[in-house]
Amino acid sequence: MSNHLLHILSQWYPEKDNAEWVLGTVFKTEGPCYRKAGAMMLFSSFGQQLGMLSGGCLESDIQRHAKKVMATGKAITQVYDSQDEDDLSFQLGIGCGGTVHVMLHPVSQDNGYLSLNTVYEHLLARESGHYFQHVPMASSSAFTGEDHAQFVVSQTPHKLRSDQEAIGEQFMEGDQTWLKTYVQPPVHLLIAGGGFDARPLVNLAHQMGWHVTLWDPRPANARRDYFEHADNILRGSADTLTAYCNDHCVDAVVVMTHSVTLDAAVLTALTPTSIGYLALLGPVHRKEEVLSVVQVSSSQFPCKLHGPAGLNLGAALPEGIAISMLSECIATLNNANALSFSGALSE
Repeated sequence: MSNHLLHILSQWYPEKDNAEWVLGTVFKTEGPCYRKAGAMMLFSSFGQQLGMLSGGCLESDIQRHAKKVMATGKAITQVYDSQDEDDLSFQLGIGCGGTVHVMLHPVSQDNGYLSLNTVYEHLLARESGHYFQHVPMASSSAFTGEDHAQFVVSQTPHKLRSDQEAIGEQFMEGDQTWLKTYVQPPVHLLIAGGGFDARPLVNLAHQMGWHVTLWDPRPANARRDYFEHADNILRGSADTLTAYCNDHCVDAVVVMTHSVTLDAAVLTALTPTSIGYLALLGPVHRKEEVLSVVQVSSSQFPCKLHGPAGLNLGAALPEGIAISMLSECIATLNNANALSFSGALSE
């Protein structure tokens, strides 16, 4: 299951009244840390852990403190310092070398579920916004609802350009400290072409928690029994993709129909959309052949056309090619350079 907030909340929501719950949030980090401020996780009285606040090193200890929060109904903060020899994280041998500050909030009907039900509903509707959490001090008392957590829907249309985890920032209001975290729905990927080589692309994107739509008007392609992880399968003509991308907030498109005519029709339909990543499968000469059929100039595309699609990983099999395309998509949406971390550090 993906660690995206939407997927965490989708597991929590049906069980929200069947157990006691605590929301754990990283509200501050110092030095290198696995997760950043804004990362969230839910703990239940039955021992359920939804999400991650570290690389798996701290969750068991955080669960222990979450039980204290359930017993008292009061929010607390915990600090894990991997540089302090007396700190648990140092004793566990955590190698990141940073300090993680975590706050634990009780979640119940009495405190309006900390507005997490509202966050869930808006993410389902593919609406983004800011989640505000009060950072508890030593004198924190039991929660009273929106005084301690609120969700404010973004006033601008959803324009996802990244699948990075939400990054939170602290601010002061009077004598209170708050964490403001921008949350957004998962990437919505449209794959045009339902051949066998699209199967690993659908499966990998699904595993990352993305919303995946598959389009192919040919009856023999995009069969549900081969694409069980596709959220939607479309069969209409290519010109219907314009409205679909705009109405359903599609963020990225990979065109791989293996038909020059269909590829050209899809590219034409995508011109009046706001997608952030567009890729065309095939070598350079085939891209030029498709573009010669397209009824618009490449400058009219909503973003750069990546063709050949993907990063140069040396992959030859469909699974490796799918990884290369998704890697390029992530880098593009994150505005990252896609270079090796070790290579960049050695330069």
